[in-house]
Amino acid sequence: MLDPASHVGAIKGIGPKAEERLGRLGIETVWDLLLHLPMRYEDRSKSVPLKSLEAGQEALVTGQVVGVDMPRGRRQSLLVHLTDETGYFHLRWFHFSRGQRDGLRVGCWVRAYGAIRFGSDGIEMVHPDYRVFSDEPGPSTEGLAPVYPSSAGLTSKRMRQWTSDALVILDDLGTSTLESDFANFADALRFLHRPTADENAAKRLETARKRVVLDEFLSHYLVLRRRRERHKTLETTPLPSVAGLGRQLLSSLGFHLTPAQARTTTEILNDLSASTPMMRLLQGDVGAGKTIVAAFAAIRAVENEGQVAIMAPTEVLAEQHFETFSRWLEPLGIRVGLITGRLRAAARRERQTEVADGDLDVVVGTHALFQDEVTFRQLVLAIVDEQHRFGVHQRMQLRDKGHLPHQLIMTATPIPRTLTMALYADMDVSVIDELPPGRQTIQTRVLGPAQRERVISYVEANSMRGQQTYWVCTLIEDDDEIDAHAAETVFAEFEAKLSSKCGLVHGRMNGDQKSAVMAAFKAGEIAVLVATTVIEVGVDVPNATLMVIDNAERLGLAQLHQLRGRVGRGSEASACLLLWEHPVSEVARQRLETLRSSNDGFKIAERDLELRGPGDILGTRQTGEQAFRVADLGRDAHLIGEVASLGDRLLTEDPDNVAKIIATWVERPGRYADV
Repeated sequence: MLDPASHVGAIKGIGPKAEERLGRLGIETVWDLLLHLPMRYEDRSKSVPLKSLEAGQEALVTGQVVGVDMPRGRRQSLLVHLTDETGYFHLRWFHFSRGQRDGLRVGCWVRAYGAIRFGSDGIEMVHPDYRVFSDEPGPSTEGLAPVYPSSAGLTSKRMRQWTSDALVILDDLGTSTLESDFANFADALRFLHRPTADENAAKRLETARKRVVLDEFLSHYLVLRRRRERHKTLETTPLPSVAGLGRQLLSSLGFHLTPAQARTTTEILNDLSASTPMMRLLQGDVGAGKTIVAAFAAIRAVENEGQVAIMAPTEVLAEQHFETFSRWLEPLGIRVGLITGRLRAAARRERQTEVADGDLDVVVGTHALFQDEVTFRQLVLAIVDEQHRFGVHQRMQLRDKGHLPHQLIMTATPIPRTLTMALYADMDVSVIDELPPGRQTIQTRVLGPAQRERVISYVEANSMRGQQTYWVCTLIEDDDEIDAHAAETVFAEFEAKLSSKCGLVHGRMNGDQKSAVMAAFKAGEIAVLVATTVIEVGVDVPNATLMVIDNAERLGLAQLHQLRGRVGRGSEASACLLLWEHPVSEVARQRLETLRSSNDGFKIAERDLELRGPGDILGTRQTGEQAFRVADLGRDAHLIGEVASLGDRLLTEDPDNVAKIIATWVERPGRYADV
């Protein structure tokens, strides 16, 4: 007997090959199959008279076979001539079997659905979905036929059969009873797979989809809220103010905190003083000054004889943090160390011993911090920078290296409020919503291929003024299948054209090579740094005043905004030039225009959500963190406010419904167990 956890292979007609193909779509269980919703519907409720057919439309036709030919053109085809009381029509197959040919005989009736096109014999339908009848069939009973997102070897006809078999599990599915046009979630899901064709079908389909999306959003929100409530019952080591080292750092900085930095620092230090483990998300636009806020948190942890782990997604960013925290904290007697994958075995063992013995107070690192060999004597605070580069499980791995350490999650990618409510309901949120004084407004221009040589000349002039330039490419080396300027090629061109010294950095270089180039650029020894997006985060060179992004049409808004933030860090005016190449999609044009017209990261993030969905903002396509199977945050973000208010009400007024919603999504097999 089928249940939600049953493997799809338990459904009749799904063999090993079909299982493999379904697996490519993320469909492994019966529940996965039912959550694989149709992308559109074909109206097969009424046959269209043959005389009314027009090329370019899709239609259901019914007619009697009056002739069968096998004409030979460039290749042989099977051509079937149909008639009804209004006219004539043709069905054609270029690939057909003997049984198919014999079944389509003169005198039988055929009902077929497909796209109409012009052919050599008039308008025709090629390779239609069809059925053969011995006598004239009655009215169609098919209604609206779902068309599913698919892959090679999987037709919507087969998917319809399999989902019909899978729908039986909904009869025993206990689900929530939210107020809706549908009595429950199961009815809505059933209707999406097998809708009835009537004048209200389109409206009911949208209502059913909204109901399923609402349930999925609610389950996610409710689980996070429950997790937050459970989190508040946990006890960890409180970190009160002890030695006043934070005030010493503040007096030595040479600048004042902005009101937003001061506010968020206070929020974090108050959390650390409590016995409940902190779980806080710190948001701030590029250059807003999150690192100094994190430094005050680290000082508080060390004052209380604890250790701090600071995790960064790249070696470049980890090294930048190591340098910054060392400069700020070591004068206070705080020992800072660095662990990355490029450490040689002997040095790594030595560093691991220092961490385990407590000889290092603050440990900065990349994914290398996850390794089992890295153990802490007393980890009380974990700081994760650029959180969207890591999955949930990776953050949990770091947390497990201590006894319920406080957690500070940071991001320089502004997250729209709707996404924060949906995805981070288990965290407190702090926002640095202003830039430090003195940060330059970056002038942004969008330039086409005809202006490329002028840009190169401008780069040379910029170098002659003693200022530095980033030139970012989207490829490392030339690719025959991708028409884009590659970093290695651009670097060779610049070396030949420019009198200034050029440098090259990309992801295939080893850590020592990248560090040497970046150090030379930071020291002013390199005027033009040609790079891939490896320099997206963690690079702070105040003398760099020009950012050129080659093939900017190939990058998302969040990434473009991050790259632009590498300049404007000094006292000189800065600019960002976005070079595009043909062809440019309409969405790409809108992205470039958005960046040209705004420097506000939060407005850019909202626009990015509208244009591309949440993946580019949160990095969830890479981390697998995005758990939604039906809901689409780009399309359905307007429901989040309703979800939050409804979820809060259900938690206090209707716990039985909460349990049913969570059971439907989280306790079923699939991709929701880690929500």
